[in-house]
Amino acid sequence: MKKVDEIKKEVANQLADIALELGAIKLQVSDPFTWASGYRMPIYNDNRKLLASPKARLLIATAFEKICVALDFDPENIAGTATAGIPHATTLADKLNKSLSYVRSSSKDHGLNQKIEGLGASRSYEGKSVLLIEDLISTGGSSIKAVKAIVEADGVCPYTLAIFTYGLEASKTAFESLDPKCEYISILDYDTMVQRALEIKYINEDEALALNQWREDPFSWGINRGFERVSK
Repeated sequence: MKKVDEIKKEVANQLADIALELGAIKLQVSDPFTWASGYRMPIYNDNRKLLASPKARLLIATAFEKICVALDFDPENIAGTATAGIPHATTLADKLNKSLSYVRSSSKDHGLNQKIEGLGASRSYEGKSVLLIEDLISTGGSSIKAVKAIVEADGVCPYTLAIFTYGLEASKTAFESLDPKCEYISILDYDTMVQRALEIKYINEDEALALNQWREDPFSWGINRGFERVSK
């Protein structure tokens, strides 16, 4: 049986190539992007752009399936985070012939005020095993909320699988704080993506160095280079 790291190694560069080509990942060191927080950052990620590629969707679903096999984890329900995790959770659930649900960022303000859709009349996972599918893990905040919502709905969620992660310490700390435990695994991580972008000449050596420095201190990176935080 292949290990998780071997599966990621097989798939990560292919996914990075597609993401960079489609603009799902963009890198700009000299003219950083302005994030919603107002901080100037050299990377922009929108995994929704991957939906345009049947090859990418199949690659992601197949990688998630292989990771589950490597973990010896056969979930009874596949849950996607709203909204970007939903299509990939759907593809995987169809591939595995599993029940599907999705977790909202907050409960509806009308009707039954549900936070999780797809649970049926009981509004509960009824103790079933659940795999959470996330598109991006940044600080981990939204993923943690989704895991907690699943647990509160009587689901057992030992794993979160993601398409891409920045690999920030904040996300690692957030997941380590969960009880019961939930491990997150991403097909593509930031370091691999930067290395691949350098290999295919999407960026140069100096840009790769700057991008690696960003991950070490993302919220000071722009300010240290003269890119002040933008007031919202």
